[in-house]
Amino acid sequence: MARLGPFERRPHIAVGVSGGADSLALAILADRWARDQGGCVTALVVDHGLRAESAAEAATVRSWLADRGIACRVLRWDGPKPVSGIQAAAREARHRILSTWCRDAGVLHLLLAHHLDDQRETVLLRLERKSGPDGLAGMSAVVEREGLRILRPMLGFPSARLRAMLRAMGQPWIEDPSNVNPAFARTRVRERLRQAPDTPVVDIGKYGAERRRAEAAAAELLAASVAIYPEGWATLDLSPWRRGAPDTVRRALARLTLAIGGGTYAPRGKRLEGLLSALLEGTLDGGRTLGGCRFIPRRGRVLVVREPAAAKERLSVAGPGRFLWDGRFSVRVEEAGPWPTEPFVLARLGSDGWRAVAAEMPAARDMPIPAAARPSLPALFDLEGVLAVPHLTYRRRGVYPVSVMCVSATFCPRHALAGPGFAVV
Repeated sequence: MARLGPFERRPHIAVGVSGGADSLALAILADRWARDQGGCVTALVVDHGLRAESAAEAATVRSWLADRGIACRVLRWDGPKPVSGIQAAAREARHRILSTWCRDAGVLHLLLAHHLDDQRETVLLRLERKSGPDGLAGMSAVVEREGLRILRPMLGFPSARLRAMLRAMGQPWIEDPSNVNPAFARTRVRERLRQAPDTPVVDIGKYGAERRRAEAAAAELLAASVAIYPEGWATLDLSPWRRGAPDTVRRALARLTLAIGGGTYAPRGKRLEGLLSALLEGTLDGGRTLGGCRFIPRRGRVLVVREPAAAKERLSVAGPGRFLWDGRFSVRVEEAGPWPTEPFVLARLGSDGWRAVAAEMPAARDMPIPAAARPSLPALFDLEGVLAVPHLTYRRRGVYPVSVMCVSATFCPRHALAGPGFAVV
């Protein structure tokens, strides 16, 4: 844990607990560590509802943890479930539910129980899919998300060590039947490694060290060349890029595109190379698009904005709360009175929305937000049109005088421009 810090004094740590041996062991160990720091742990159990017995299992895990004086919250994955790709969808939903609880509770650190065996399985899967050096580095022990650090302190320990600890303590655990279902690729890889534990994978540590150096170099380049603005756009000075190492420049462009475009995966291949060549050779002409971003030449620099057509997400806002929109903004809507009958919609402002705002509030035209960045600003709509645009300090006059007290939006893309660096265990 000390290597994964820093931590605040008397830290409040969350631990994702499935009820399996690995996560139960992590919860017990994390509780001991937090108590030594004068802090505490909250175990978070996600009831995915995919099996009839999941609710009973969640209650059992909560009882086990309560017997050890560990606080536990059971969180449900509600709504329709996909019929295909269920493991990936469940994993994504679990991460979203855990992260949302942590942010709402003001918890800064979320511990996950991935261990050495998981790391080897991950790398072997990526090796079979011909992943590049970054993928062969495996999972990082530290990942930063919007207002949250995700930590994997057990990556250096095999699952057998964790199970042995629980047996010595007399602590039972729950076996998930999906872990032995041969329909899943990870299960097949796990069985191969079980039957031949000496199967060579790759030198994870070597690739991890290379990735750490590469990410540090890209972070330095980005710090010297990119300015990020709170409305979700950036300016790029290409002078340092023309002097940079090709691999570093390529990585920096992928990170910049991820941050402004709000994507899940970085662009790569011929399109990334094509844009990079146009940037360095000064042949952007009227602009280029990549990864949901527009790159536009502007007075000796490059303006990077969200491509409006790519910001398609429309969220129904039926009550106050915090909403993650477009993979880039945390939008908070607060109330001070009765909520309207019809829900609001959180969506991009768009060109028509901008014209409506500018007609009512001409001063918006003088705000230092490039015209190309305006259509992709987050905006709240009702049946009459644009109701509020936080970044323009706009609120339509004469409506909902007390219903919506405040609408705020913070730019916090799912992938920051530069994270804490790849952490090798």
